[in-house]
Amino acid sequence: MKLSVLDQSLARSAGEASAALHETLAMATWCEQLGYERFWVSEHHAFPAVAGSAPEVLLAAIGAVTNTMRIGSGGVMLPHYSAYKVAEVFSLLASLYPGRVDLGVGRAPGADMSTAVALATDGRPKFEQFPELVARLSAYLWNEDSSPVVSPRAPEPVPLWMLGSSPDSAVLAAQRGLPYNLGLFINPQADARLIGLYKSRFQPSALQQQPYAILTTSVFCADSEEQARALQLTHDLNLFRFFAGQSDGVSLTPQQALAYPVGPREKAFIDSRSSSRAAGTPQQVRAQLEKLAALHGADEIMAVTNMYYFEDRKRSFALLKEAFS
Repeated sequence: MKLSVLDQSLARSAGEASAALHETLAMATWCEQLGYERFWVSEHHAFPAVAGSAPEVLLAAIGAVTNTMRIGSGGVMLPHYSAYKVAEVFSLLASLYPGRVDLGVGRAPGADMSTAVALATDGRPKFEQFPELVARLSAYLWNEDSSPVVSPRAPEPVPLWMLGSSPDSAVLAAQRGLPYNLGLFINPQADARLIGLYKSRFQPSALQQQPYAILTTSVFCADSEEQARALQLTHDLNLFRFFAGQSDGVSLTPQQALAYPVGPREKAFIDSRSSSRAAGTPQQVRAQLEKLAALHGADEIMAVTNMYYFEDRKRSFALLKEAFS
């Protein structure tokens, strides 16, 4: 099983964005040393606890501190942007780091709707034009459209990945002949048949002859099950408080999370996500991930490990890689 990483540059408070971004760079070098397949970064806007608002900028920095690991966007929220500009940016990145750059794109806003409106140059987000934007982007990236020419031209075609957690994204990836990334960590209730749907409808393209799917899910791996569950609880409560508008951009520490009065709403939220991720010792996590990969028909696992302390995240990735070695 190939293992990869999605890093969201989580800040413990709104004033710690710089620290979060530098932790992302340090984590990229750590994951390359451990032998992970690829390292992707996300795009979110107007979220004080998420520092990663411009994956293309962060990827330039990650490429400079790594040497061999694939790096990519998980993903660029394409309805906000010109397909030509995105093609140009990733062609430039691929020229800087040949053979290493992945371009993952998604339809979701990565923000609330007022922020999505602010991102749109004309105040009108182009969500309904997403399939057309994907077609334009692939044409620019792969030199299928000669006007205007993308400059610089990448030394080799940049792989274009479709991100999503719905039938629409799975079918679009299949129709375009693209590799697919199912974001189970975003939509824990995503239909387990989505990757199967994608593979059954896959139409080969010039760059992708066979279907290929990554399952992206949350992973909390620690030396003991008790520690892993505490790390998971901390993440769950911080996410719940964010969705409920209770966080004010400040995350609970693991110590505060263990003392937090978990009520029926919090418990229901945690329970709704429990079957879609892996938490525990390395052996437990491996078993859970293998079960999820088999259930969904995934070819690769991408781990999201959002833990409060950087050293806990490093340890989790080390243990996870050892478990599959």
